[in-house]
Parts: sequence; C-alpha cells; structure tokens
Amino acid sequence: MSGIVVFGAGGRAGQRVVAEAVARGHRVTAVVRDPAAHPGLAGPGVAVAAGDVTDPASVAALAAGHDAVVQAAFTAAIPSVEFFPAAARALTAGLPVAGVHRLLAVGIGTVLEVAPGVPLHDSAGFPPEHRAFSMGHLVELEVLREAPAELDWVVLAPPPALLDSDSPRTGRYRTGGGAVLPDAEDAPPFRYADLAVALLDELERPAHHRTLVAVGHP
Repeated sequence: MSGIVVFGAGGRAGQRVVAEAVARGHRVTAVVRDPAAHPGLAGPGVAVAAGDVTDPASVAALAAGHDAVVQAAFTAAIPSVEFFPAAARALTAGLPVAGVHRLLAVGIGTVLEVAPGVPLHDSAGFPPEHRAFSMGHLVELEVLREAPAELDWVVLAPPPALLDSDSPRTGRYRTGGGAVLPDAEDAPPFRYADLAVALLDELERPAHHRTLVAVGHP
C-alpha cells in the first residue's frame, strides 16, 4: 500500500482515480478546494483535505508523507492558460520539498500530435474557442519539462473527444507516444474509469518517465 494525493479529487477524472486507488488498497488524500461541497468523497482509505494545487506551500504540506501525486484538478474560474501552468509550477516547487518524486497528471488529447511537430490544436479547422483551453495544457507541459531532474512526471492524455463519465471500468486500454492514437470511427467514447486504470497502472508499474503519453482504446 502507498499513500497517494489526488488534487481535483471531486472532478470526473479525480473521483475515478480515488476509487481505483482505494480498490487497489492505496491510502488516498483526496484534495478539493471545499470539502463541504464533496460530502461523498470521504470513506475507508480516503481522507478529504482542502488545498490549492496552484500554491507551492499547500502542495508541499499535503504531499508530505505520501509516495505519489495525481494532478486532476481544473477550475473554470481561472483561464486554462493561467491555471495549468500555475499548478505545474506549484507542483514542481512543492513536491521536492515534500520529498515526493512521482507525479501523474491528467492531460488532454488536443495537445497530441497529428503530424510531426503539429499538435491537434494547431491543425487546420480546429475550433479556436477550444485552442485556448488546450494551450493551457501545452504550457503546463513546458513547465514540467523544466522541472528538477528528480521529479519523475508523466502526463497521460486521453483521446481528443468527450469522455464517458458514467460507464464502469473495462480495465482495457493502450498507450502510445505523443501522437493521437488511431481509432475506429465508430469507437465509443473512452471512459474516465479506464483513464484512472491507466494512471494507477503507471503509478504502480512505471513505464514512462518525464513525458506525455497518449491513452486510448485497446
């Protein structure tokens, strides 16, 4: 059993990461801005805590005594291009202070490449209103790439489409590099629950290091 901090534990990805981690016997600190807004999070193996992933001091205090951190936090109150880099800077500053060297982050598929050097959000016809959100994740990656060498981070990016937030896990997925994974035209939406499986598998059996990894249907 290990201790895992999940920032953004009340969100669609975060809730499933918490559930998957607890099912595997891990001890979880579920971090949200307002614990009172998430009364169902606490339970066996789960301690709920208030915290701010954009504050290095908050990150360091919450991560102390844990083995790994999952960053699944998001807020619509702050522009993406500000929030995700701020979170990355706080994590890269706070985790070394806490002695935590493993960071898993939920990414977004629109930063994956569709051609060498061309992320999806720079491809022809990509909606400009969605590009701004994607750029926040891209800058987050740039911050992580400058992180201290001892911080072993991985960003897992699901397919660039709406994910299924209702269906249970299948436990099946595949990973790739930094490019969009080919998929069948009639493929169903990828499941948040299977993204959580991929995150916990990577945490328990590290296969990637300091990189962006595509995750999709097997």
